[in-house]
Amino acid sequence: MCIAVFMWQAHPLYPFLLLFNRDEYHSRPTKPLGWWEGAEILGGRDEKAGGTWLASTTDGKFAFLTNFREVQSIPQAKSRGELPVRFLQSKKKPLDFAEEILTEADQYNGFNLVIADTHSKSMVYVTNRSEGGKSKATEVSPGIHVLTNALLDSPWPKAQRLGHAFKELMDKYGEGELQMKEMADELMMDTTKDDEGLLPHIYPPETESHLSSIFIDTERPLGRYGTRSTSSLYVKSNGEVYFYERHLEKDLWKEQTVAYQIEK
Repeated sequence: MCIAVFMWQAHPLYPFLLLFNRDEYHSRPTKPLGWWEGAEILGGRDEKAGGTWLASTTDGKFAFLTNFREVQSIPQAKSRGELPVRFLQSKKKPLDFAEEILTEADQYNGFNLVIADTHSKSMVYVTNRSEGGKSKATEVSPGIHVLTNALLDSPWPKAQRLGHAFKELMDKYGEGELQMKEMADELMMDTTKDDEGLLPHIYPPETESHLSSIFIDTERPLGRYGTRSTSSLYVKSNGEVYFYERHLEKDLWKEQTVAYQIEK
C-alpha cells in the first residue's frame, strides 16, 4: 500500500526530506536501490513492470508514488510505476508534466504521484482519484505532509500517527543535522494497528486491520505481503543528496546509502 511522510521547503538545512515505506507482495521481483543502467536515475525498480515507487536524478528531480485504495480496478491499465520514471526522464517542469498526465490519467488505476524539482523549488501532487473521481494536480505547500493510499494529507489514523511522530522528532532535532537511519528506525517500523471503528471501510475489516499499521507484515490470499523496504531521502541546501534504503532480501534486512551532488 505504501506510506510516506515528507517535509518540503520548511527546514533551513534540508529543503526536501522524505521517509517512505514500500508495501508489496514479497514474491514480486524487485531491484534494490541503485543507479539504473543507461540512465541518470537512482532508486529501486519493479522488475515485473519496469517502474519505480521512489527515485531521483542528478539534475535535482524527485518522484514518488502510492496506489489509491479502491475495490474496483481497470483490467488492462497502464503500470502506475512508469509515471515517476516518465517525469524523471522528461525535461518538463513538475506542473507542465502534471498537466500532461492529467490528459491520460484515466488509463491508470488509482494513484497518488508527487513530483519535485529542487532547482525551480516546485513540487506538484497529481491524483486521478480526486473528489468525484476526477483527476487533479496541485502545487504542494511548504511544510510537513503525509501520503497514504487516499488523497494527500487525508486524516487516516496511521497517517496522523506518522505525521505527529515526525513533527515531534523534528522538534527534537531542531535546526541541526538529521540522522537518516535513526529517523527511519523510529518512525517507519511502527506496527500499531487501528481499532476497527477507525478503519476506512474500503476492504473487509480483517484485511484493513492488517494494513492499518505504518510497518506491515501479513498474509493475503496471494501470499505474504508487507513492507519490503524503508527509504530516507534527504536533500541539503548545498545540493548534497543522501538516499538511504533498508530492504528485505530472503528474510534478511540489508541497507545501503548512496550520496551524490545535484548538478547545477
